[in-house]
Amino acid sequence: MDRAGHRAGPHGRRGLPRGRGPEGTRGRHRAERERNQGRKDREVRRHSQGGRNARAPRGERVAHARPVWWARLALLALAASVLAPLVAAGFESLLWAAAGVAALGLTGVGVWWTLAHTGPVRAAGLALAVAAPVVLLVLYTAQGLLWPAALCLALWAPALAAGRTALALAAGDDPAPGRQEAAPPPRRPWIVMNPRSGGGKAERFGLVEKARAAGATVALLDPEERQDVAALARRAVADGADLLAVAGGDGTQALVAEVAAEHDLPFVVVPAGTRNHFALDLGLDRDDPAAALDALHDGVELRVDLGYAADRVFVNNASFGTYAAVVRDPAYRDDKVRTLLRTLPELLTGAHVPRLGMRAGQERADGLQALLISNNPYRRAVDAARPGRRERLDSGLLGVLCLRVDNTVRAAGAVRGPRSSALRRLTAKEVVVEAGTPAVPAGLDGEPVVLMAPVVCRSAPGALRVRVPRHRPGVPARGSAVDWREVARLAMGRREVARPAVGPHRRPGPG
Repeated sequence: MDRAGHRAGPHGRRGLPRGRGPEGTRGRHRAERERNQGRKDREVRRHSQGGRNARAPRGERVAHARPVWWARLALLALAASVLAPLVAAGFESLLWAAAGVAALGLTGVGVWWTLAHTGPVRAAGLALAVAAPVVLLVLYTAQGLLWPAALCLALWAPALAAGRTALALAAGDDPAPGRQEAAPPPRRPWIVMNPRSGGGKAERFGLVEKARAAGATVALLDPEERQDVAALARRAVADGADLLAVAGGDGTQALVAEVAAEHDLPFVVVPAGTRNHFALDLGLDRDDPAAALDALHDGVELRVDLGYAADRVFVNNASFGTYAAVVRDPAYRDDKVRTLLRTLPELLTGAHVPRLGMRAGQERADGLQALLISNNPYRRAVDAARPGRRERLDSGLLGVLCLRVDNTVRAAGAVRGPRSSALRRLTAKEVVVEAGTPAVPAGLDGEPVVLMAPVVCRSAPGALRVRVPRHRPGVPARGSAVDWREVARLAMGRREVARPAVGPHRRPGPG
Protein backbone atom coordinates (compact mmCIF):
# COMPACT_ATOMS: atom_id res chain seq x y z
CA MET A 1 0.00 0.00 0.00
CA ASP A 2 1.38 3.41 -0.92
CA ARG A 3 1.11 6.64 0.98
CA ALA A 4 -2.14 7.64 -0.70
CA GLY A 5 -3.86 4.62 0.76
CA HIS A 6 -4.06 2.71 -2.54
CA ARG A 7 -3.75 -1.05 -2.70
CA ALA A 8 -1.20 -2.48 -5.01
CA GLY A 9 -2.61 -4.59 -7.80
CA PRO A 10 -1.45 -8.11 -8.55
CA HIS A 11 1.40 -6.72 -10.68
CA GLY A 12 2.37 -3.94 -8.34
CA ARG A 13 0.10 -1.36 -9.90
CA ARG A 14 -2.06 0.90 -7.88
CA GLY A 15 -5.61 -0.31 -7.30
CA LEU A 16 -8.80 1.51 -6.50
CA PRO A 17 -9.42 3.16 -3.14
CA ARG A 18 -10.51 0.76 -0.40
CA GLY A 19 -14.23 1.14 -0.91
CA ARG A 20 -14.18 4.79 0.11
CA GLY A 21 -16.80 7.07 -1.34
CA PRO A 22 -20.26 6.32 -2.70
CA GLU A 23 -19.08 5.00 -6.04
CA GLY A 24 -16.81 2.38 -4.47
CA THR A 25 -19.51 1.20 -2.07
CA ARG A 26 -22.18 0.89 -4.75
CA GLY A 27 -19.82 -0.94 -7.04
CA ARG A 28 -18.87 -3.45 -4.39
CA HIS A 29 -22.52 -4.09 -3.46
CA ARG A 30 -23.47 -4.47 -7.13
CA ALA A 31 -20.73 -7.03 -7.64
CA GLU A 32 -21.84 -8.99 -4.58
CA ARG A 33 -25.44 -9.07 -5.83
CA GLU A 34 -24.32 -10.29 -9.24
CA ARG A 35 -22.20 -13.05 -7.68
CA ASN A 36 -25.09 -14.16 -5.45
CA GLN A 37 -27.54 -14.16 -8.35
CA GLY A 38 -25.09 -16.15 -10.44
CA ARG A 39 -24.82 -18.79 -7.72
CA LYS A 40 -28.63 -19.02 -7.50
CA ASP A 41 -28.97 -19.34 -11.28
CA ARG A 42 -26.35 -22.11 -11.40
CA GLU A 43 -28.10 -23.91 -8.52
CA VAL A 44 -31.46 -23.77 -10.28
CA ARG A 45 -29.93 -24.96 -13.58
CA ARG A 46 -28.25 -27.90 -11.87
CA HIS A 47 -31.52 -28.90 -10.23
CA SER A 48 -33.56 -28.56 -13.42
CA GLN A 49 -31.03 -30.65 -15.37
CA GLY A 50 -31.42 -33.47 -12.84
CA GLY A 51 -27.73 -34.01 -12.24
CA ARG A 52 -26.69 -36.62 -9.72
CA ASN A 53 -25.30 -34.02 -7.34
CA ALA A 54 -28.02 -31.46 -8.09
CA ARG A 55 -29.21 -29.65 -5.02
CA ALA A 56 -32.59 -27.90 -5.04
CA PRO A 57 -32.89 -24.36 -3.68
CA ARG A 58 -33.61 -24.26 0.05
CA GLY A 59 -37.19 -22.96 -0.38
CA GLU A 60 -38.00 -25.79 -2.76
CA ARG A 61 -36.45 -28.38 -0.42
CA VAL A 62 -38.67 -27.11 2.41
CA ALA A 63 -41.75 -27.18 0.16
CA HIS A 64 -40.86 -30.73 -0.90
CA ALA A 65 -40.44 -31.88 2.71
CA ARG A 66 -43.71 -30.46 4.02
CA PRO A 67 -46.09 -33.02 2.42
CA VAL A 68 -43.73 -35.85 3.41
CA TRP A 69 -43.81 -34.85 7.07
CA TRP A 70 -47.58 -34.31 6.97
CA ALA A 71 -47.92 -37.83 5.55
CA ARG A 72 -45.74 -39.23 8.33
CA LEU A 73 -47.80 -37.37 10.92
CA ALA A 74 -50.98 -38.86 9.41
CA LEU A 75 -49.60 -42.40 9.61
CA LEU A 76 -48.43 -41.78 13.17
CA ALA A 77 -51.90 -40.60 14.23
CA LEU A 78 -53.47 -43.53 12.39
CA ALA A 79 -51.20 -46.00 14.18
CA ALA A 80 -51.95 -44.32 17.52
CA SER A 81 -55.68 -44.64 16.91
CA VAL A 82 -55.19 -48.40 16.53
CA LEU A 83 -52.71 -48.85 19.38
CA ALA A 84 -54.60 -46.77 21.97
CA PRO A 85 -57.29 -49.42 22.59
CA LEU A 86 -54.63 -52.17 22.63
CA VAL A 87 -52.64 -50.36 25.31
CA ALA A 88 -55.77 -49.63 27.35
CA ALA A 89 -57.48 -53.02 27.14
CA GLY A 90 -54.96 -55.46 25.71
CA PHE A 91 -55.84 -57.91 22.99
CA GLU A 92 -59.41 -58.12 24.27
CA SER A 93 -59.94 -54.80 22.53
CA LEU A 94 -59.68 -56.65 19.20
CA LEU A 95 -62.70 -58.73 20.18
CA TRP A 96 -64.59 -55.60 21.17
CA ALA A 97 -63.63 -53.97 17.88
CA ALA A 98 -65.10 -56.99 16.09
CA ALA A 99 -68.22 -56.57 18.23
CA GLY A 100 -68.43 -52.96 17.04
CA VAL A 101 -68.26 -54.07 13.41
CA ALA A 102 -70.97 -56.66 14.08
CA ALA A 103 -73.16 -53.98 15.66
CA LEU A 104 -72.75 -51.83 12.55
CA GLY A 105 -73.77 -54.78 10.39
CA LEU A 106 -76.85 -55.42 12.52
CA THR A 107 -77.75 -51.74 12.25
CA GLY A 108 -77.54 -52.02 8.47
CA VAL A 109 -79.81 -55.07 8.54
CA GLY A 110 -82.29 -53.18 10.73
CA VAL A 111 -82.34 -50.22 8.36
CA TRP A 112 -82.89 -52.56 5.41
CA TRP A 113 -85.83 -54.31 7.09
CA THR A 114 -87.31 -50.92 8.01
CA LEU A 115 -87.15 -49.59 4.45
CA ALA A 116 -87.83 -52.73 2.42
CA HIS A 117 -90.63 -54.36 4.44
CA THR A 118 -93.89 -53.56 6.16
CA GLY A 119 -95.73 -54.80 9.25
CA PRO A 120 -93.93 -56.87 11.91
CA VAL A 121 -90.70 -57.13 9.89
CA ARG A 122 -90.47 -53.32 9.66
CA ALA A 123 -91.08 -53.01 13.41
CA ALA A 124 -88.37 -55.59 14.13
CA GLY A 125 -85.98 -53.79 11.80
CA LEU A 126 -86.56 -50.46 13.54
CA ALA A 127 -85.98 -52.07 16.94
CA LEU A 128 -82.77 -53.73 15.71
CA ALA A 129 -81.42 -50.52 14.15
CA VAL A 130 -81.88 -48.70 17.47
CA ALA A 131 -80.92 -51.50 19.85
CA ALA A 132 -77.64 -52.60 18.22
CA PRO A 133 -75.67 -49.36 18.82
CA VAL A 134 -77.29 -48.80 22.24
CA VAL A 135 -76.34 -52.28 23.48
CA LEU A 136 -72.81 -51.80 22.15
CA LEU A 137 -72.40 -48.52 24.07
CA VAL A 138 -73.71 -50.14 27.26
CA LEU A 139 -71.24 -53.03 26.93
CA TYR A 140 -68.34 -50.67 26.18
CA THR A 141 -69.20 -48.64 29.28
CA ALA A 142 -69.46 -51.72 31.49
CA GLN A 143 -66.04 -52.96 30.31
CA GLY A 144 -64.40 -49.55 30.72
CA LEU A 145 -63.76 -49.28 26.99
CA LEU A 146 -65.73 -46.13 26.31
CA TRP A 147 -62.82 -43.76 26.80
CA PRO A 148 -60.37 -45.83 24.68
CA ALA A 149 -62.98 -45.89 21.92
CA ALA A 150 -63.41 -42.13 22.23
CA LEU A 151 -59.62 -41.70 22.13
CA CYS A 152 -59.46 -43.86 19.01
CA LEU A 153 -61.99 -41.62 17.27
CA ALA A 154 -60.21 -38.50 18.54
CA LEU A 155 -56.95 -39.68 16.94
CA TRP A 156 -58.69 -40.75 13.74
CA ALA A 157 -59.84 -37.17 13.04
CA PRO A 158 -56.34 -35.59 12.99
CA ALA A 159 -55.08 -38.57 10.99
CA LEU A 160 -57.62 -37.74 8.29
CA ALA A 161 -56.83 -34.02 8.44
CA ALA A 162 -53.08 -34.63 8.15
CA GLY A 163 -53.58 -37.13 5.32
CA ARG A 164 -55.70 -34.65 3.35
CA THR A 165 -53.13 -31.90 3.93
CA ALA A 166 -50.27 -34.13 2.76
CA LEU A 167 -52.02 -35.14 -0.45
CA ALA A 168 -53.10 -31.56 -1.17
CA LEU A 169 -49.55 -30.23 -0.71
CA ALA A 170 -48.13 -33.03 -2.84
CA ALA A 171 -50.55 -32.18 -5.64
CA GLY A 172 -49.25 -28.61 -5.81
CA ASP A 173 -51.22 -25.65 -7.12
CA ASP A 174 -54.33 -27.44 -8.33
CA PRO A 175 -56.86 -24.95 -9.68
CA ALA A 176 -59.65 -23.93 -7.35
CA PRO A 177 -63.25 -24.66 -8.35
CA GLY A 178 -63.89 -22.28 -11.19
CA ARG A 179 -61.19 -19.81 -12.25
CA GLN A 180 -62.73 -16.39 -11.77
CA GLU A 181 -62.36 -13.33 -13.96
CA ALA A 182 -63.44 -9.72 -13.54
CA ALA A 183 -66.84 -9.02 -15.10
CA PRO A 184 -68.43 -5.70 -16.13
CA PRO A 185 -71.97 -4.92 -14.91
CA PRO A 186 -74.73 -6.03 -17.31
CA ARG A 187 -76.81 -3.45 -19.16
CA ARG A 188 -80.11 -5.36 -19.23
CA PRO A 189 -80.22 -8.08 -16.55
CA TRP A 190 -83.32 -10.27 -16.29
CA ILE A 191 -84.35 -12.41 -13.33
CA VAL A 192 -87.18 -14.89 -12.83
CA MET A 193 -88.46 -15.50 -9.30
CA ASN A 194 -90.58 -18.28 -7.87
CA PRO A 195 -92.48 -16.79 -4.90
CA ARG A 196 -93.19 -20.26 -3.44
CA SER A 197 -89.60 -21.49 -3.39
CA GLY A 198 -88.00 -21.91 0.00
CA GLY A 199 -91.23 -21.21 1.82
CA GLY A 200 -91.55 -17.72 0.35
CA LYS A 201 -87.94 -16.47 0.50
CA ALA A 202 -88.51 -13.99 -2.34
CA GLU A 203 -90.99 -12.04 -0.23
CA ARG A 204 -89.24 -12.60 3.11
CA PHE A 205 -85.94 -11.16 1.86
CA GLY A 206 -87.47 -8.47 -0.38
CA LEU A 207 -85.82 -9.90 -3.48
CA VAL A 208 -88.22 -8.31 -5.99
CA GLU A 209 -87.58 -4.77 -4.76
CA LYS A 210 -83.83 -5.29 -4.42
CA ALA A 211 -83.51 -6.80 -7.90
CA ARG A 212 -85.40 -3.90 -9.46
CA ALA A 213 -83.27 -1.42 -7.53
CA ALA A 214 -80.22 -3.12 -9.06
CA GLY A 215 -81.64 -2.48 -12.55
CA ALA A 216 -83.01 -5.94 -13.31
CA THR A 217 -86.26 -6.78 -15.07
CA VAL A 218 -88.18 -9.15 -12.77
CA ALA A 219 -90.46 -11.93 -14.04
CA LEU A 220 -92.54 -13.18 -11.10
CA LEU A 221 -94.04 -16.64 -11.58
CA ASP A 222 -97.72 -17.19 -10.82
CA PRO A 223 -98.02 -19.82 -8.05
CA GLU A 224 -101.47 -20.88 -9.32
CA GLU A 225 -100.44 -21.41 -12.94
CA ARG A 226 -97.82 -23.70 -14.45
CA GLN A 227 -95.47 -21.65 -16.64
CA ASP A 228 -92.69 -22.57 -19.04
CA VAL A 229 -89.67 -20.99 -17.37
CA ALA A 230 -87.31 -21.82 -20.25
CA ALA A 231 -89.68 -20.12 -22.72
CA LEU A 232 -89.75 -17.00 -20.51
CA ALA A 233 -85.95 -16.93 -20.49
CA ARG A 234 -85.72 -17.31 -24.28
CA ARG A 235 -88.21 -14.48 -24.71
CA ALA A 236 -86.09 -12.29 -22.44
CA VAL A 237 -83.00 -13.04 -24.56
CA ALA A 238 -84.94 -12.11 -27.69
CA ASP A 239 -85.87 -8.81 -26.01
CA GLY A 240 -82.22 -7.96 -25.40
CA ALA A 241 -81.37 -9.38 -21.97
CA ASP A 242 -77.60 -9.72 -21.53
CA LEU A 243 -77.72 -11.61 -18.22
CA LEU A 244 -80.13 -14.25 -16.91
CA ALA A 245 -80.79 -14.93 -13.24
CA VAL A 246 -83.01 -17.18 -11.14
CA ALA A 247 -84.31 -16.82 -7.59
CA GLY A 248 -85.68 -20.30 -6.98
CA GLY A 249 -84.83 -23.95 -6.48
CA ASP A 250 -82.22 -26.04 -8.26
CA GLY A 251 -84.76 -27.39 -10.77
CA THR A 252 -85.64 -23.86 -11.92
CA GLN A 253 -81.94 -22.94 -11.95
CA ALA A 254 -81.24 -25.77 -14.41
CA LEU A 255 -83.97 -24.66 -16.83
CA VAL A 256 -82.64 -21.11 -17.13
CA ALA A 257 -78.99 -22.21 -17.02
CA GLU A 258 -79.62 -24.23 -20.19
CA VAL A 259 -80.85 -21.10 -21.99
CA ALA A 260 -77.90 -19.06 -20.72
CA ALA A 261 -75.47 -21.71 -21.99
CA GLU A 262 -77.18 -21.83 -25.39
CA HIS A 263 -76.66 -18.08 -25.85
CA ASP A 264 -73.33 -17.85 -23.97
CA LEU A 265 -74.81 -15.36 -21.51
CA PRO A 266 -73.77 -14.93 -17.87
CA PHE A 267 -76.00 -16.57 -15.30
CA VAL A 268 -76.67 -15.50 -11.70
CA VAL A 269 -77.85 -17.89 -8.98
CA VAL A 270 -79.96 -16.42 -6.16
CA PRO A 271 -80.36 -19.14 -3.48
CA ALA A 272 -84.08 -18.76 -2.81
CA GLY A 273 -84.95 -22.48 -2.88
CA THR A 274 -85.09 -25.06 -0.10
CA ARG A 275 -81.71 -26.79 -0.37
CA ASN A 276 -79.76 -24.67 -2.89
CA HIS A 277 -76.98 -27.23 -3.44
CA PHE A 278 -75.74 -25.49 -6.59
CA ALA A 279 -75.48 -22.15 -4.79
CA LEU A 280 -73.67 -23.78 -1.88
CA ASP A 281 -71.02 -25.30 -4.15
CA LEU A 282 -70.59 -21.92 -5.86
CA GLY A 283 -69.69 -20.42 -2.49
CA LEU A 284 -72.86 -18.33 -2.09
CA ASP A 285 -74.50 -17.46 1.22
CA ARG A 286 -77.69 -19.53 1.46
CA ASP A 287 -78.77 -17.63 4.59
CA ASP A 288 -78.76 -14.29 2.76
CA PRO A 289 -80.17 -14.76 -0.77
CA ALA A 290 -80.20 -11.00 -1.43
CA ALA A 291 -76.38 -10.93 -1.20
CA ALA A 292 -76.22 -12.84 -4.50
CA LEU A 293 -77.68 -9.77 -6.26
CA ASP A 294 -74.35 -8.01 -5.64
CA ALA A 295 -73.11 -9.95 -8.67
CA LEU A 296 -75.08 -7.51 -10.85
CA HIS A 297 -72.81 -4.57 -10.01
CA ASP A 298 -69.70 -6.05 -8.35
CA GLY A 299 -69.27 -9.54 -9.70
CA VAL A 300 -66.70 -11.97 -11.02
CA GLU A 301 -67.28 -14.72 -13.55
CA LEU A 302 -66.66 -18.46 -13.32
CA ARG A 303 -66.76 -21.11 -16.03
CA VAL A 304 -68.45 -24.26 -14.70
CA ASP A 305 -69.67 -27.54 -16.21
CA LEU A 306 -73.21 -28.58 -16.99
CA GLY A 307 -74.54 -32.12 -16.93
CA TYR A 308 -76.82 -33.47 -19.66
CA ALA A 309 -79.21 -36.42 -19.41
CA ALA A 310 -80.27 -36.99 -23.02
CA ASP A 311 -81.05 -33.40 -24.05
CA ARG A 312 -81.98 -32.17 -20.55
CA VAL A 313 -79.65 -30.11 -18.37
CA PHE A 314 -78.91 -30.69 -14.70
CA VAL A 315 -76.71 -28.54 -12.47
CA ASN A 316 -76.52 -30.96 -9.52
CA ASN A 317 -77.50 -34.53 -10.35
CA ALA A 318 -79.70 -36.91 -12.31
CA SER A 319 -81.20 -39.78 -10.32
CA PHE A 320 -82.59 -43.02 -11.72
CA GLY A 321 -84.36 -45.92 -10.07
CA THR A 322 -85.72 -45.86 -6.54
CA TYR A 323 -85.39 -42.17 -5.71
CA ALA A 324 -86.57 -41.09 -9.14
CA ALA A 325 -89.71 -43.18 -8.70
CA VAL A 326 -90.36 -41.73 -5.24
CA VAL A 327 -90.15 -38.08 -6.33
CA ARG A 328 -92.76 -38.76 -9.01
CA ASP A 329 -95.34 -39.51 -6.30
CA PRO A 330 -97.65 -36.46 -5.95
CA ALA A 331 -97.57 -36.78 -2.14
CA TYR A 332 -93.77 -36.59 -1.93
CA ARG A 333 -93.46 -32.81 -1.71
CA ASP A 334 -95.94 -32.50 1.15
CA ASP A 335 -94.86 -35.52 3.23
CA LYS A 336 -91.49 -36.93 2.19
CA VAL A 337 -90.95 -39.40 5.06
CA ARG A 338 -94.39 -41.01 4.89
CA THR A 339 -94.18 -41.27 1.09
CA LEU A 340 -90.76 -42.94 1.30
CA LEU A 341 -91.93 -45.51 3.86
CA ARG A 342 -95.03 -46.28 1.79
CA THR A 343 -93.37 -46.66 -1.61
CA LEU A 344 -89.90 -48.08 -0.86
CA PRO A 345 -90.90 -51.69 0.00
CA GLU A 346 -92.34 -52.31 -3.45
CA LEU A 347 -89.51 -50.43 -5.18
CA LEU A 348 -86.76 -52.32 -3.33
CA THR A 349 -88.14 -55.86 -3.23
CA GLY A 350 -90.94 -55.95 -5.81
CA ALA A 351 -90.52 -58.74 -8.34
CA HIS A 352 -91.78 -56.63 -11.24
CA VAL A 353 -89.71 -53.50 -10.58
CA PRO A 354 -87.24 -53.05 -13.47
CA ARG A 355 -83.55 -52.92 -12.60
CA LEU A 356 -81.06 -50.54 -14.15
CA GLY A 357 -77.81 -51.06 -16.00
CA MET A 358 -74.89 -48.65 -16.33
CA ARG A 359 -72.05 -48.40 -18.85
CA ALA A 360 -69.14 -45.97 -18.52
CA GLY A 361 -66.24 -46.78 -20.82
CA GLN A 362 -64.99 -50.22 -19.77
CA GLU A 363 -67.00 -50.13 -16.53
CA ARG A 364 -70.37 -51.86 -16.31
CA ALA A 365 -72.94 -52.55 -13.56
CA ASP A 366 -76.26 -54.39 -13.77
CA GLY A 367 -79.23 -55.10 -11.52
CA LEU A 368 -79.05 -51.66 -9.89
CA GLN A 369 -81.88 -50.32 -7.76
CA ALA A 370 -80.63 -46.75 -7.76
CA LEU A 371 -78.18 -44.76 -9.83
CA LEU A 372 -77.03 -41.20 -9.12
CA ILE A 373 -75.08 -39.25 -11.73
CA SER A 374 -73.75 -35.89 -10.57
CA ASN A 375 -72.36 -32.86 -12.35
CA ASN A 376 -68.82 -33.29 -10.93
CA PRO A 377 -68.17 -35.88 -8.20
CA TYR A 378 -69.43 -35.57 -4.63
CA ARG A 379 -67.14 -36.02 -1.68
CA ARG A 380 -67.25 -39.30 0.19
CA ALA A 381 -69.02 -39.29 3.54
CA VAL A 382 -66.52 -41.69 5.10
CA ASP A 383 -63.48 -39.41 5.00
CA ALA A 384 -64.50 -36.01 3.64
CA ALA A 385 -64.62 -32.94 5.84
CA ARG A 386 -67.90 -31.92 4.21
CA PRO A 387 -69.64 -34.94 2.64
CA GLY A 388 -72.26 -34.34 0.00
CA ARG A 389 -70.38 -31.33 -1.37
CA ARG A 390 -68.57 -31.02 -4.68
CA GLU A 391 -65.06 -29.77 -4.24
CA ARG A 392 -65.05 -28.36 -7.78
CA LEU A 393 -67.50 -27.66 -10.59
CA ASP A 394 -65.07 -27.56 -13.51
CA SER A 395 -63.44 -31.00 -13.61
CA GLY A 396 -65.24 -32.06 -16.80
CA LEU A 397 -66.30 -35.31 -15.12
CA LEU A 398 -69.52 -36.88 -13.93
CA GLY A 399 -69.70 -38.57 -10.55
CA VAL A 400 -71.42 -41.97 -10.62
CA LEU A 401 -72.90 -43.72 -7.58
CA CYS A 402 -74.40 -47.19 -8.10
CA LEU A 403 -76.54 -48.89 -5.43
CA ARG A 404 -77.58 -52.53 -5.31
CA VAL A 405 -79.03 -53.77 -2.00
CA ASP A 406 -81.40 -56.63 -2.82
CA ASN A 407 -81.00 -58.84 0.26
CA THR A 408 -80.08 -58.80 3.93
CA VAL A 409 -76.46 -59.85 3.35
CA ARG A 410 -75.81 -56.91 1.03
CA ALA A 411 -77.53 -54.59 3.51
CA ALA A 412 -75.19 -55.74 6.28
CA GLY A 413 -72.18 -55.30 4.00
CA ALA A 414 -73.28 -51.81 2.95
CA VAL A 415 -71.78 -50.42 6.17
CA ARG A 416 -68.36 -51.00 4.57
CA GLY A 417 -69.14 -48.15 2.20
CA PRO A 418 -67.28 -48.11 -1.14
CA ARG A 419 -65.57 -51.42 -0.34
CA SER A 420 -68.90 -53.25 -0.18
CA SER A 421 -70.60 -54.96 -3.11
CA ALA A 422 -73.70 -52.83 -2.49
CA LEU A 423 -72.10 -49.50 -3.35
CA ARG A 424 -69.92 -48.54 -6.26
CA ARG A 425 -68.37 -45.17 -7.10
CA LEU A 426 -66.60 -43.98 -10.23
CA THR A 427 -66.10 -40.97 -12.48
CA ALA A 428 -66.60 -40.69 -16.22
CA LYS A 429 -67.13 -38.15 -18.97
CA GLU A 430 -70.11 -40.09 -20.35
CA VAL A 431 -72.47 -42.65 -18.80
CA VAL A 432 -75.15 -44.74 -20.52
CA VAL A 433 -78.16 -45.72 -18.40
CA GLU A 434 -80.02 -48.85 -19.55
CA ALA A 435 -83.36 -50.27 -18.44
CA GLY A 436 -85.70 -53.09 -19.35
CA THR A 437 -88.40 -50.60 -20.36
CA PRO A 438 -88.62 -48.11 -23.24
CA ALA A 439 -88.96 -45.15 -20.84
CA VAL A 440 -86.97 -44.45 -17.67
CA PRO A 441 -88.28 -42.29 -14.79
CA ALA A 442 -85.63 -39.83 -13.65
CA GLY A 443 -85.20 -36.93 -11.30
CA LEU A 444 -83.22 -33.97 -12.65
CA ASP A 445 -82.24 -31.72 -9.74
CA GLY A 446 -85.25 -33.10 -7.89
CA GLU A 447 -87.72 -32.50 -10.75
CA PRO A 448 -89.47 -35.66 -12.04
CA VAL A 449 -89.12 -36.39 -15.77
CA VAL A 450 -89.40 -39.40 -18.09
CA LEU A 451 -86.57 -40.10 -20.54
CA MET A 452 -86.33 -42.63 -23.35
CA ALA A 453 -83.91 -45.51 -22.80
CA PRO A 454 -81.01 -45.82 -23.18
CA VAL A 455 -80.20 -42.45 -21.59
CA VAL A 456 -76.83 -40.94 -22.45
CA CYS A 457 -75.53 -38.68 -19.68
CA ARG A 458 -72.52 -36.49 -20.39
CA SER A 459 -70.55 -33.59 -19.02
CA ALA A 460 -70.31 -30.31 -20.92
CA PRO A 461 -67.07 -28.79 -19.58
CA GLY A 462 -67.11 -25.03 -19.04
CA ALA A 463 -70.49 -24.68 -20.72
CA LEU A 464 -71.94 -22.15 -18.26
CA ARG A 465 -70.76 -18.64 -17.40
CA VAL A 466 -71.74 -18.03 -13.77
CA ARG A 467 -71.61 -14.52 -12.30
CA VAL A 468 -71.07 -14.45 -8.52
CA PRO A 469 -70.44 -11.60 -6.05
CA ARG A 470 -66.82 -10.64 -5.63
CA HIS A 471 -67.20 -10.91 -1.85
CA ARG A 472 -68.91 -14.16 -0.84
CA PRO A 473 -68.34 -16.89 1.74
CA GLY A 474 -66.56 -18.95 -0.89
CA VAL A 475 -66.07 -22.65 -1.41
CA PRO A 476 -64.62 -24.63 1.51
CA ALA A 477 -61.03 -25.72 1.65
CA ARG A 478 -60.25 -28.74 -0.44
CA GLY A 479 -61.04 -31.84 1.58
CA SER A 480 -60.90 -34.74 -0.79
CA ALA A 481 -60.90 -38.43 0.13
CA VAL A 482 -57.78 -39.85 1.76
CA ASP A 483 -56.06 -42.66 -0.11
CA TRP A 484 -53.95 -44.24 2.62
CA ARG A 485 -51.78 -46.13 0.14
CA GLU A 486 -50.80 -42.83 -1.45
CA VAL A 487 -50.16 -41.32 1.98
CA ALA A 488 -47.86 -44.25 2.81
CA ARG A 489 -45.98 -43.89 -0.49
CA LEU A 490 -45.60 -40.18 0.18
CA ALA A 491 -44.30 -40.78 3.71
CA MET A 492 -41.66 -43.20 2.37
CA GLY A 493 -40.62 -40.82 -0.39
CA ARG A 494 -41.94 -43.04 -3.17
CA ARG A 495 -44.42 -40.54 -4.58
CA GLU A 496 -43.55 -37.54 -6.73
CA VAL A 497 -44.23 -34.15 -5.14
CA ALA A 498 -45.23 -31.25 -7.36
CA ARG A 499 -42.48 -28.63 -7.54
CA PRO A 500 -43.35 -25.05 -6.66
CA ALA A 501 -42.74 -22.41 -9.27
CA VAL A 502 -39.15 -21.04 -9.20
CA GLY A 503 -38.50 -17.36 -8.73
CA PRO A 504 -40.11 -14.42 -6.98
CA HIS A 505 -42.93 -14.02 -9.49
CA ARG A 506 -44.77 -17.20 -8.61
CA ARG A 507 -48.18 -17.26 -10.21
CA PRO A 508 -50.87 -16.92 -7.56
CA GLY A 509 -53.81 -19.28 -7.47
CA PRO A 510 -57.24 -18.00 -8.43
CA GLY A 511 -59.21 -16.32 -5.72
